[in-house]
Amino acid sequence: MPNLSELNFEERTPVIFRQSSGAKTGEIPCRISHGSWESLPAQVASWVKAQIELCQPDSLHIIDGSISEEIRLKEQLVKAGVIIPLPKYENCFLTRTDPKDVARVESKTFISTPEKIETVPPTAEGINGTLGNWMAPEELDEKVKQKFPGCMRGRTMYMIPFSMGPVGGPLSKNGIELTDSCYVAISMSIMTRVGSRVMDCVRKSGEFVKCLHSVGKPLTPGQKDVMWPCNPEETMIAHRPHSSEIISFGSGYGGNSLLGKKCFALRIGSALARQQGWFAEHMLVMGLKKHDSEERRYVCAAFPSACGKTNLAMLNPTLPGYDVTCVGDDIAWLRFDNEGSLRAINPENGFFGVAPGTSDDSNPIAMQTIFKNTLFTNVAMTDDGGVWWEGMTEEAPAHLIDWLGQDWTPDSGKKAAHPNSRFCAPAENCPILDENWEDPQGVKIDAILFGGRRPEGVPLVSESLNWQHGVFMGAALKSEATAAAEHKGKMVMHDPFSMRPFFGYNFGHYLKHWLDMGAKHSATVPRIFMVNWFRKSSAGKFLWPGFGENVRVLDWIMRRCDGYEDIATKSPIGYIPTEESLNTEGLGNIDWAQLFSTPRDFWLDEVSELRQYFKQQVGYSLPQEIQSELDALEKRFNA
Repeated sequence: MPNLSELNFEERTPVIFRQSSGAKTGEIPCRISHGSWESLPAQVASWVKAQIELCQPDSLHIIDGSISEEIRLKEQLVKAGVIIPLPKYENCFLTRTDPKDVARVESKTFISTPEKIETVPPTAEGINGTLGNWMAPEELDEKVKQKFPGCMRGRTMYMIPFSMGPVGGPLSKNGIELTDSCYVAISMSIMTRVGSRVMDCVRKSGEFVKCLHSVGKPLTPGQKDVMWPCNPEETMIAHRPHSSEIISFGSGYGGNSLLGKKCFALRIGSALARQQGWFAEHMLVMGLKKHDSEERRYVCAAFPSACGKTNLAMLNPTLPGYDVTCVGDDIAWLRFDNEGSLRAINPENGFFGVAPGTSDDSNPIAMQTIFKNTLFTNVAMTDDGGVWWEGMTEEAPAHLIDWLGQDWTPDSGKKAAHPNSRFCAPAENCPILDENWEDPQGVKIDAILFGGRRPEGVPLVSESLNWQHGVFMGAALKSEATAAAEHKGKMVMHDPFSMRPFFGYNFGHYLKHWLDMGAKHSATVPRIFMVNWFRKSSAGKFLWPGFGENVRVLDWIMRRCDGYEDIATKSPIGYIPTEESLNTEGLGNIDWAQLFSTPRDFWLDEVSELRQYFKQQVGYSLPQEIQSELDALEKRFNA
């Protein structure tokens, strides 16, 4: 093995992503504990060898994706105490993270490009940008030099070949993740398609996204490992969109370590999508079919956190005659086909959902999905070997082991499950999984929905005036969310396209990409809608029942997609339902006037605030078309 000093850190290409230029790639760089080094494609072997020379693991395990391998790895983790079997369910396990490693860390997540303007828009003087973090390539090189040499000593490196989307599909992309976390290896086998078939695709195409992850805690000979190794003080998640590379250090939490998810599927994905003419979006994909129709229609929807995204993806419709299916609950890759139809795939293979609040009342489909072959993280454990979290049942059990591994009772005065506790479950578990969810061509999208938690001013549903106006609606998306700890109460925050933490490049350029793609396919673009399940009355009560009743809104949306013009009336914000067009039978008294009002003062304040937001956060990167839509909105309210 060469000296680290021989690896030449001064070169512009960081060492972790340089191909090995020393010995032949066929030479085995370390002990192989599983798999065949000789079977690796040359370009893969060369890259992996360079990372082994850098990180210095004790051994390499090449993941093959087999059931027998999964069983062995889980047995290994159980023996080490990292995961705990849950005998109440079939092949389910619980893990508890370090209390300092429980969520994505936006402040330590970066995009690295030669020019800052490629990554983030220009902000006004004295204003902190909220649309991404940029790091200069030279600075990232230096960070790599500081963190990665020898970071896997005493550990096994797992090589995970994975596909985002159906293996070999025209919309799919391949990646290889190297990690020193066995927990990451088994989680990636749930969330992505893993195994030798993926390696065959890499061999044919020669292309793969390079992903390197380390918990950042090397072991000395004889040193006992901790239950959840991590290095939160040194955590860094970085992306190089120009070369399709991802670097993650110091965190084992799924959002930071399962690099196929937000890192690949959205940040690198959105950059690739711009280059190649498609979209990578933080959107659910669902199917909707009337019992008297042979055609299933498909909808994409982008909602910020806590706005019912998974609940809609797994909708349990209350309106008779409707059948709902789930293609995906979190991420959509969309591309126009040769006929001009926008088609979507779910690039993931599982559900990585927030547990608290999930119940038989709020999401019965999710509850039927998550108790087989599932990994739970930071939830509470029941005395009978099950799991529990706040909101799962009306009454808490008399005794639990909480997410910190401590005894818990309802009188403990603290949460039993962490607010960001998770389930990681295979998509195949979902009882309403769409029959076309693995169609490599994707499903045809008829409507795109944006939605946020807006207690006032924003109607239950409105349709954009056209594609450009719909892009403006997505750019202006806001939602009420619990504010940061230094603030009190709740505040309405910007989350454009529900992508604010996940843009892989400048948000202004992202908007231009949406506008250009719509102009290119203007005759066939889906209709765009804004929904708001969370409007409140003057007394502070929700005006709409939500959950399964949201199918009534989808029913109206589908009729609009079918060309029913007389069921909508034009308002300053777009088309809204006529009073008799939305099926509210059986709902009791619905205050239509409050639910669909568009108060002039509210919307003029909204225009003023949006104007300031775009000026401060997007600057000259804002497309003129978006500025024109804002001006037109103000003009319509002043008419």
